[in-house]
Amino acid sequence: MDQTMIISILMTVIGAATPLLLAALGELVVEKSGVLNLGVEGMMLIGAVTGFAVTSVTGASILGLVAAMAAATAAAMIFGFLTITLASNQVATGLALTIFGIGLSSMIGENFVGTTVPPLGPVFPEALAANPVLRLVFGHSLLVYVSLAMTVAVAWFLARSRGGLILRAVGENAHSAHSIGYSVTGVRYAAVAFGGAMAGLGGCYYSMVQTPMWADQLTAGRGWIALALVVFSAWKPWRLLLGAYLFGAVMTFELQAKAAGINIVPPEFLAALPYLATIVVLALISMRRSVGGAAPACLGQPFKPAT
Repeated sequence: MDQTMIISILMTVIGAATPLLLAALGELVVEKSGVLNLGVEGMMLIGAVTGFAVTSVTGASILGLVAAMAAATAAAMIFGFLTITLASNQVATGLALTIFGIGLSSMIGENFVGTTVPPLGPVFPEALAANPVLRLVFGHSLLVYVSLAMTVAVAWFLARSRGGLILRAVGENAHSAHSIGYSVTGVRYAAVAFGGAMAGLGGCYYSMVQTPMWADQLTAGRGWIALALVVFSAWKPWRLLLGAYLFGAVMTFELQAKAAGINIVPPEFLAALPYLATIVVLALISMRRSVGGAAPACLGQPFKPAT
């Protein structure tokens, strides 16, 4: 295996990991506030179809990115209103959001099936990526660098900032945070909005970078992998980065095996391998009591201030 092949595989791993990392970072912040949003897949699809549609109509990729974030955030706010204000069941509402996102993306994307948009290409000049090694550093789209920067930002925010301390306090003991004057509702709404925006970015990566051609259910269930990554990382951003690239490598193995014509195992099994790995990881983690203690204490619990 020569250097060019290795660089190509690594580029593919980065491309497969980036949307997972973006969506999972948003969900990590949401869960740190004590809210469990299972609608990541739906928000990713809403972001994917909105970004594609706006880019197709306007020809401006940046407008597509902004629209994708805005649309997914709007969907997240619906979830937030139902679960935070009306205290509905978070699991059921999140599943409903996923179903809603699948249906809405199919309806909006019906007129765009098979059409293409200019891909959101590398952000740096092509001359910097002429060398294969430099291509590994400078040959990526804007969203790859955004995902890495957001990993650093989220890690710093949660560990070093006053806002992160408040967010974690709300997630660990909402009533105590409320008793000392913090707005539990406001913090959770902000976290849910951030999670929606990040899911929208992750979704539009598929429709504007990886495969700039619209197809129904383009994310193919990757939102569920992003949800599993949050648990896999024990709610820690740096572990989340590692987990996203690990699952990116698993997905790349499937693609490389198909490209090489490896027929030792059925191709359907290779396609299911990332999701099988998700189930195995969650099963192994659930057996470790120490990891279970890393979950925010109020995760999934509605907050009702004492009267």
